[in-house]
Parts: sequence; C-alpha cells; structure tokens
Amino acid sequence: MLMISGHTRLIAHLGFPTESFKAPMIYNPWFAANGLDINVMPMGVKPEAYPELLRSLFRTTNVIGALITMPHKVATTALVDSLSPTAQIAGACNAVRLNKAGELEGDMFDGEGFVRGMLQKGQPAQGKRALVVGSGGVGSAISASLAAAGVTALTLFDTRRESGEALAQRLRKHYPTLQVTVGERDPQGHDIVVNATPLGMQPGDPLPLDVSRLTPGCFVGEVVMKSAVTPFLQAARERGCVTQQGVDMLFEMIPAYLAFFGLPAATAEELRQTAEIRY
Repeated sequence: MLMISGHTRLIAHLGFPTESFKAPMIYNPWFAANGLDINVMPMGVKPEAYPELLRSLFRTTNVIGALITMPHKVATTALVDSLSPTAQIAGACNAVRLNKAGELEGDMFDGEGFVRGMLQKGQPAQGKRALVVGSGGVGSAISASLAAAGVTALTLFDTRRESGEALAQRLRKHYPTLQVTVGERDPQGHDIVVNATPLGMQPGDPLPLDVSRLTPGCFVGEVVMKSAVTPFLQAARERGCVTQQGVDMLFEMIPAYLAFFGLPAATAEELRQTAEIRY
C-alpha cells in the first residue's frame, strides 16, 4: 500500500455514517497495485454540514473529485453547477468533479453499476417487470437505469410517497411508454425486485418487503453493503431467487467513476483481483 504523502491526490468519499464504506477497499488496493499515488479517503459529514463542506473541499489543490453516498445523493443535485442527463432523471448525484472553468459537475453511476451487474449474471432487464423499494438517491438511479435498459413496467415504493411520485413524473417524461405504478411493494408478479433503502444496515432492521411473496427464480438486488449477504438477500435465496449483493453494483460502477475522474481504466474483474473487502 502506498504511503500518503504531500504528493498524494485524494478522492473524498462523503457520507454518514462511514462504517459501511467499501469503496476504499476496492479503489486503494488497485491504485497501489498500479503505482498510482491516489487515495480514496472516507469523510463523515452530517447533512447540516454537507453543503458548506462540498464546495470548500474543491478549494484544496490535491482533491481529484468526490464520491457521494447516503444521505447526500439527492441534496448534491442542488449544490453543483451542472448535472449529467442521467443525474437529472435520477434526481440524485454520486460523483462530483471540478472542471477547467472552476465549476462543479455531477454525475450518477449507481444505476449503471446495478444494471451492468445484472448483465454479468445473465439477467437482462429488457421486457421485465421491476419493483424498486426506495426512491431516494440510489433507488432513483436504479429505476432510471432499469427504464433505460428496457423494463416494461416499474413499481415504485417509498415511505415518503411524494418521493416516489416525483420520481414517477421524471420517468414518465423521459419514457412515456413505461408503465409506472407508485405506492405498492408487493413483489409478486415482478421479475426484478430491488431493496434501495438503508434497511439491513443495522441489526434488527425489518425486511423491506414481504419475502414470502417473492416469485422463485426472480432477480433480487440489494444496495446495502454492511454485510456480504444481508438478511433480505438470505431470505430471497431461500425462496429460490437469483441475487445480487450490494458490493457487486459497486465493482461494476467503478470503471465509470475512473473515466469520470480522468484516471486510468480498469475492468470490474481487474478490480476484484486486487480488492481487499472486509465486513
């Protein structure tokens, strides 16, 4: 592992709490193995302090960019100067960089990582019916990418119904033929089911939906990375479902992050070979 020095360039990993962060365990070993003096640095920041911190961070001279995670992905959209079309549709942002004009640019790669992970498992989204529980930053991004990948119907559920309704409006604007339903979380009849909530991060958390209603053989995805196999994924496996761990999405989206930050390319498989994931 390379030592951090005055020459080291940093990528800030911003969120709260930081204990479940897995990205540094993937990026940093790969940087070291390839002789790159770059380090992903977790930085815990609560929502009330986040707006001031984000712009101040880019006044430093050795920060390449920022990875944004819960609970800041939605708030970031109002704090940058420009957003990619993907981030606009998702209403969320998980990557920020400073351009040559001194402006903050935001993009969103969660959904791309999730869909690429599905394809790696031989599970294309085209023509399928999907349920996404959680319409925050990551849920919105996954929903947008599933729509782009060709799902025919999308059911959205969030405990804050207004979040689901707002996401549905954005999706209908860009995908007018997509059937979008809001307010239901019964997984029966869905080919793809996604937990895009924080449920599973803490011991004793309830499951995000009634797993007894999962259709055996359907694809069940998770975004929580607190453990390799969350209680939700374990229950889905017991129902005979095909599953995707939260960290799988992360491996698949990192190549897009590297390109966004102007860094050398890596494949998801190359990143897996050097990663040092711990739970």
